[in-house]
Amino acid sequence: MATTYRTIQKQIDKLQKQAESLRDREVSGVVERIKVAIAHYGLTAADLGLEPRGGAKKSTPTKKAPGKAKSAFGDSTGNVWSGRGPHPHWLRDALAAGHSLEEFRLGTGSGPEPISAKKGMTKAKKEKLKRPPPKTVYTDESGNTWSGRGPRPRWLRAALESGRSLQDFAK
Repeated sequence: MATTYRTIQKQIDKLQKQAESLRDREVSGVVERIKVAIAHYGLTAADLGLEPRGGAKKSTPTKKAPGKAKSAFGDSTGNVWSGRGPHPHWLRDALAAGHSLEEFRLGTGSGPEPISAKKGMTKAKKEKLKRPPPKTVYTDESGNTWSGRGPRPRWLRAALESGRSLQDFAK
């Protein structure tokens, strides 16, 4: 006998009904175990994060999102400081050079002059604040390099362990 569309649909309906009845039995078992646990531990709907029906939801207090502090001090190069916390480096350098804090207050009408034009902040002093390039660069025949700063790379450690010296790689 050949299987027809109608017979397969009947089988599907029968299996669907079986699946629903099995699910209902499993759910009732789970609900029964949950009820036992609730009774045993004395849990309430609030403990479970559930609200009683018809009850008003409790409002949780919301914290005000921290807003960005308004800049109270700044210079013409775009550096700003809110006035809270320690002085930033650009302001410390300017104060050490003899300027007053009031010169950098924003909203006073006369804007601050560029920091490069202020006394004590010469181009040489700015460049002194930058990290100098490494004096020695170490390279091998394969083109691997190391600046001499930070931990030694794997290729250099292996070469040193094989008996070569650091001066062999200095350029």
